[in-house]
Amino acid sequence: MSNTSVEKKNPVSNFFEAIGNIFKEIGVTFVKGDWKTKISYLVMGFGQIMRGQFLRGGMFLAIEALFIWFVTTFGGKYFSKLNTLGVIETYKKNRKTVYGDHSFLILLFGLLTLFFILFLVVCWYLNIRDNRKQEELLRAGKKLPGNKADFLSLFDSNFDKTLLALPVAGVFAFTVLPIVFMICVAFTNYDATHQAPSKLFTWVGFENFRSLFSFGTDGFGSTFLSILLWTLVWALLATFIDYFLGIAVALLINKKGIRFKKFWRTCLVMTIAVPQFVSLLYVSKMFDNAGIINGTLMKLGIIKSAIPFWTDPLLAKITIVVVNIWIGIPYLMLMATGLLMNIPADLYESAKIDGATPWQMFRHITMPYMLFVTGPYLLTSYTGNLNNFNVIYLLTGGGPKSMTYTGGAGGTDLLVTWLYKMTINDTNYKMAAVIGIMVFVVTAVISLVVYQMLPSVKDEEGFQ
Repeated sequence: MSNTSVEKKNPVSNFFEAIGNIFKEIGVTFVKGDWKTKISYLVMGFGQIMRGQFLRGGMFLAIEALFIWFVTTFGGKYFSKLNTLGVIETYKKNRKTVYGDHSFLILLFGLLTLFFILFLVVCWYLNIRDNRKQEELLRAGKKLPGNKADFLSLFDSNFDKTLLALPVAGVFAFTVLPIVFMICVAFTNYDATHQAPSKLFTWVGFENFRSLFSFGTDGFGSTFLSILLWTLVWALLATFIDYFLGIAVALLINKKGIRFKKFWRTCLVMTIAVPQFVSLLYVSKMFDNAGIINGTLMKLGIIKSAIPFWTDPLLAKITIVVVNIWIGIPYLMLMATGLLMNIPADLYESAKIDGATPWQMFRHITMPYMLFVTGPYLLTSYTGNLNNFNVIYLLTGGGPKSMTYTGGAGGTDLLVTWLYKMTINDTNYKMAAVIGIMVFVVTAVISLVVYQMLPSVKDEEGFQ
């Protein structure tokens, strides 16, 4: 008996193989194609138009014409300066301000032009491939689809492309382009001293990343490490404390013999109905040095001086975690209530017959089922808490201020609130962009690693 093994190619090899196949296809199509196809390499849509497919060919030709117009009248001047982000600064002449290059617009519209170029390349390739398919159909003696058939296909076989065209354009304009712009800003010196159009900013390579990981006097290394550690700890506590306490509350309310179940559920749901920012601002004032908590305790003689809930870094972090419990438990209680009702009662009956204790049933029946079903939720909740801006900023504003932290960071700041301060307070856009990239890296790595470990991913048939 012989063992045979199939070697799997890695994604990098597959990528370069696909690129090679595309270039091969382009070359073969040009060599074997007719004169109409060859001209289509320069004038997109020419072959389709000459073969009577005016709608399809006109679309390709319009895209090329729009690209030429955009580059020559607008995008080209910005794209040509993308490597320097401008060289002419704004200056005064005869008491008048003469504006020079605008680095912000050069970067923004230069990237937009770059994406337009990539889009044209894709359309150019589709145009070449379409010409090849048309020639193959004609050689086989088949008839090409007419203009009416092409138009009707937009609402039939190609309706998915028609339907997704506008959403894809919106995602690109309002998601992809801003993200790429932010990544590019991380490699510039864009800050308060380099504000366009009065001052230019330019590329600085990895200088900002070196500054973030530097532990020197001017570096952000110690601050970044401290805030990153607190961000991870906060997300862990905020996720799992709420999770297990929410399940405990759901089990307690659903337990036989508990009266007024609807009343207890209603009380918890009411906390969800109140806008979170209102609750958090109110709680922030309650725990202030002059708030109702300290005031009441001092009047009763329990304490002599105010408890520094928000001014002591460690106590502020503990208070934030406790307050978040009050916010998060109602959501988990409602979700756990629905899931607990779906656990087959036969499992518990069988366990009781076998002499299992309530703890054993919880450990071997309830929790495995809950973790299996809610695994993806736990992952999204954890990543959401990594970027939980509302709770931190509305309670403490990231404070208390720390003399050992740089970049305006406070004792309870998360990476996302530190990024916000960098942008709004210090106008240090370059470092804010670097921190934004690090937030993405941390979130992506944790999500990918944990996702592969989830029981619901590794064993999809486990509870079926």
